[in-house]
Amino acid sequence: MDLKRYQMNWNYPTAIRVGAGRIGELPQACKQLGMNAPLLVTDPGLAALPMIEQAVISCRSVGLQIDVFSAIKGNPTGQNISDGVAAFKAGQHDGVIAFGGGSALDAGKAIALMVGQDRSLWDFEDIGDNSERVNVAGMAPVVAVPTTAGTGSEVGRASVITDEEAQVKRIIFHPRMLPDLVILDPQLTLGLPAKITAATGMDALSHSLEAFCSPLFHPMAEGIALEGMRLVHDYLPRAVARGDDIEARLQMMVASTMGATAFQRGLGAMHALAHPLGALYDAHHGLLNAVLMPYVLQANQGAIKGHMERLARHLKLPWPGFAGVLEWILALRAEIGIPHSLRELGIDDRHSELLGQMAAADPSAGTNPIAFSADEYRLLFERALRGTL
Repeated sequence: MDLKRYQMNWNYPTAIRVGAGRIGELPQACKQLGMNAPLLVTDPGLAALPMIEQAVISCRSVGLQIDVFSAIKGNPTGQNISDGVAAFKAGQHDGVIAFGGGSALDAGKAIALMVGQDRSLWDFEDIGDNSERVNVAGMAPVVAVPTTAGTGSEVGRASVITDEEAQVKRIIFHPRMLPDLVILDPQLTLGLPAKITAATGMDALSHSLEAFCSPLFHPMAEGIALEGMRLVHDYLPRAVARGDDIEARLQMMVASTMGATAFQRGLGAMHALAHPLGALYDAHHGLLNAVLMPYVLQANQGAIKGHMERLARHLKLPWPGFAGVLEWILALRAEIGIPHSLRELGIDDRHSELLGQMAAADPSAGTNPIAFSADEYRLLFERALRGTL
């Protein structure tokens, strides 16, 4: 396989350097953005790996005063962001390298936002015109380096942060939170375990699938979502089965980036439920979306038949329409080891009523094809909990 043909520089929706080995350009990318002392934000697991050590060495070799901050949870919290801002200021840093999976990317972007603000993080929640409160001049530049293919946070204008006191996930938004430069290097994902590859890959699928089904008018996002799902169809089983398949790894990174670009069109009930479930149970976001997916599709069936007909044709599925798509998703989940029910993730029914209320109030619910009530979300959750389709 000729890997060089996959080495490209893209400029949509931000500057993206794509290809194997592009992580070697990290020091130059920092300098391009005017960084002399970047703070590398990652998670504790990655912080101990050679890829982080090598990134630090390469940056220091050209005179960059780089430090590492890794005190973040799998579902990053407001306290994690406050601690990161303190580390940024203590080290007199001038930019952020957000390096890792969705938690590290979201945390890095939020830290870069907050280093120049005099308000609480929650004052910038994606409600009304809260984003206009941001002191844009105080924001730090960001280089995003994803190491998973799922969230697509590297091309997102928001971070999902857990408010532990309220036990709710809040979306922090500002257009300038979009990273200034992204490095998509599939070599960074080669060591990703099969289970994480599967869960994050299904997260990428959930973004494109919900964006595709959104009722909003955004044909560009609709087209990106459709092609993003084809990449998942073609390459996720390969990436899970053979972790060293560099082409499958690269194509899944692209699918992830496409999914996050597409959901400018909106998300839906998968995310409306996954957000409160993640906040209450600290469960993996991508795995939650993967388990919820067929139950949400079935609940939305009456409003998405036309979408499913188009998707089945585009993917060349053996069965047409909604039934064909549902069968594909169930078969894909079984093939890559996704559990069938939420109960298998250690989730119980003690928060059923609260979950229904939280899901109905979640911003993602606003673009679900059907406006479910809190009670309908509760029933949907309970079906996914029991594994009843």
